[in-house]
Amino acid sequence: MKNYLPEGKLINTSSNRSCLKSLSTLNEAKDSGIILEAKALMCDCEHNIIVDIPGTKAIIPRVEGAIGIDSGETKDIALLSRVNKPVCFKVTDIVKDENEETVVILSRRAAQKECLENHINLLKNGDVIPAKITHIEQFGCFVDIGCGISSLIPIDAISVSRISHPSDRFYNGQDIYAVVKGRENDRIFLTHKELLGTWSENADLFEVGQTVGGIIRSIEDYGIFIELTPNLAGLAEPKDNVHIGQSASVFIKSIIPEKMKVKLIIVDVFSDSEIDKSINYYITDGHIDKWNYSTENCHKQIYTEF
Repeated sequence: MKNYLPEGKLINTSSNRSCLKSLSTLNEAKDSGIILEAKALMCDCEHNIIVDIPGTKAIIPRVEGAIGIDSGETKDIALLSRVNKPVCFKVTDIVKDENEETVVILSRRAAQKECLENHINLLKNGDVIPAKITHIEQFGCFVDIGCGISSLIPIDAISVSRISHPSDRFYNGQDIYAVVKGRENDRIFLTHKELLGTWSENADLFEVGQTVGGIIRSIEDYGIFIELTPNLAGLAEPKDNVHIGQSASVFIKSIIPEKMKVKLIIVDVFSDSEIDKSINYYITDGHIDKWNYSTENCHKQIYTEF
């Protein structure tokens, strides 16, 4: 079965480069119907996408730029935003223009249609898939789940540790994994936190008496919540002159599994614009039927059923 990946995953593969190297290999790609990738150089005045294929002129006509462009369901910003980024496509024709120059005609829409039919429409709730962050909003982040087809991860599904904005966790262009949560009106919705480990799995990374790094995520009257991992936060006593988003060094005072609590003491607080946004995944493929974050004896149960 073919792998239908987010745009950008094929562009540097040897097989992709081999197919783009000549008109002969492009014609073979047309006949075989395979999906290729290259960089979008520009959109012309008619919003056709000019594609970087060495030694030849290559174009994705506007209506072939994405599913829904012809009907107006997809706006042209979906084409304009691809400039200077990889685009997937199928080779549909090789023709001569009015100046007798060879032009390779491409279709991103055809690649997306195949991806939908053979991959995305077959996904089930609980399936773990690769994705790429394409756009971040206050309410969540949009991701490419294959051939430029978009899906949404709501902010409350990103991690157990609460964040004020998805950019606290992700950045545009980041490769991640996600879980299919459900469908609505032919759109797939995703979740992410279930891949980041349970409370016990995260708590096992730490020991009482250690001093470790964290990020201040919430400041309440009764204390300060400090994220130790995306799925684990601890509580420290109130402290003046601290702000959400700051980095902190914290002493681990106690770890209490039956209450799912980590008690901390703030050693120092400082601003750090280089917060590491790399993610440690506990699951990266396969299928999840259900996920229970909570410890066995805790009265508070946090779980997901797919």
